[in-house]
Amino acid sequence: MDTQIHPDLKSILVSQQELSKIVDDIADKINKDYKNEEIIMIVILRGSMVFSADLLRRLKMPVKLEFMQASSYGSGTSSSGFINIKRDLDADITGKNVLIIEDIIDSGNTLFRLKNVLESRNPKSCHICTLLDKPDRRVTPVDVTYVGKVIPDEFVVGYGLDYNEYYRNLPYIGVLKKEIYE
Repeated sequence: MDTQIHPDLKSILVSQQELSKIVDDIADKINKDYKNEEIIMIVILRGSMVFSADLLRRLKMPVKLEFMQASSYGSGTSSSGFINIKRDLDADITGKNVLIIEDIIDSGNTLFRLKNVLESRNPKSCHICTLLDKPDRRVTPVDVTYVGKVIPDEFVVGYGLDYNEYYRNLPYIGVLKKEIYE
């Protein structure tokens, strides 16, 4: 059962129970698609950390874990259009199955650039998995293989997603009140 709603939120958009079901469903699809094949799971820090940890525990194939950190937001609520890769991979992904794990796709700018960078390193395959998708905000088209939930154009936090580095620890995803970020 969800805990009491945080006072900075106007509503809970995705409950703990729904999050668990979403992660189960995505894991089932990945397990089917990559049966008996190794994958390199590339976690996009920091927002994807919680989702990635839950997903990782449900995967049945051999998984290697890598991390990248990229940002197009800074402390704002909309993409700046500039992509900053703050942390790159340690591993060589040549000839490997790569699965990029993202928390939310908004404008598409970050994922478009990251996927192009990774594909230039000649992986066997390169697919994107996102917990949340906001297609109404899309500026750059992005091919996403695994989508947990399509959400409306609201500013959401919790379950790893933040505003100004806060709210990541909420066990659900909620809609942040406008007066908090405006």
